[in-house]
Amino acid sequence: MTLSPLPGDPWSIGLYAGPDPLHLAPIPGLLNPILTREQVTDAPAAFVADPFLLPHRDEWHMFFEVLHHGRGVGEIGWASSRDMRAWRYGGIVLSEPFHLSYPHVFAYRGDIYMTPETLGAGAIRLYRADPFPNRWTPVAELVQGELADPTPFRFEERWWMFACPAPSRHDMLALFHADALEGPWTEHPASPLIQADKSRARPGGRVVLSGGRPIRFAQDCGARYGGGVRAFEITELTVDRFAERERGENSILGASGSGWNAKGMHHVDAWRMADGRWIAVVDGIGP
Repeated sequence: MTLSPLPGDPWSIGLYAGPDPLHLAPIPGLLNPILTREQVTDAPAAFVADPFLLPHRDEWHMFFEVLHHGRGVGEIGWASSRDMRAWRYGGIVLSEPFHLSYPHVFAYRGDIYMTPETLGAGAIRLYRADPFPNRWTPVAELVQGELADPTPFRFEERWWMFACPAPSRHDMLALFHADALEGPWTEHPASPLIQADKSRARPGGRVVLSGGRPIRFAQDCGARYGGGVRAFEITELTVDRFAERERGENSILGASGSGWNAKGMHHVDAWRMADGRWIAVVDGIGP
């Protein structure tokens, strides 16, 4: 997230579930939101948003943006849970002079990495946990420029990364690829994949595999910023070709009309459980 709503119009974090990552809904008996700005104890939080999950040592860990009301920029907060329902806030784990949000966290070859949005740093930065979860060390600059919501993923023995090179307009989508995580990264010849379409360009969460194909989530900012989330199945992905098709006719997540997500939703991080169900952290904006 780049633009901050007013402190009285906050984003918060909820938990959804479903049979697959395209059909997610509130969990019966669970009261959303599961995490709000009121639970942040070490910073004046205007809101919490952009949640990402990671299972580690029999616990679930969640990283998310905390918009620091005094500084006017985002910082990265952390919370943990054993059952994904009750979350214990653990504090701000990453703060920089520039804006941080969208803390895309993932494990690779024994290490844990994060590629948060780093607007103001001049590049997409790769951080490594040292140690996990409260200390993060920058280890590489992956792509130069001001790009929002970087979303790397591993597919068919190669690294790929979506990002939005128009953070204030939300209407462009770029694609990069690399042999190794730390690079060098090359922009795809078809990039920008999307131009002048804020209804499907900006990344809206982790890329997941469903039926063997990657699913890309996109923010639907067509009517307003943070209006909903759409899903696209990537049908072709090589170093010189890209194709995708939308899954579903409408946003898979959106404004409920009441409560914590009355006005919109713009992020999802979905995980497949051992029993085949999918669990996801999402965010929403309410009154």
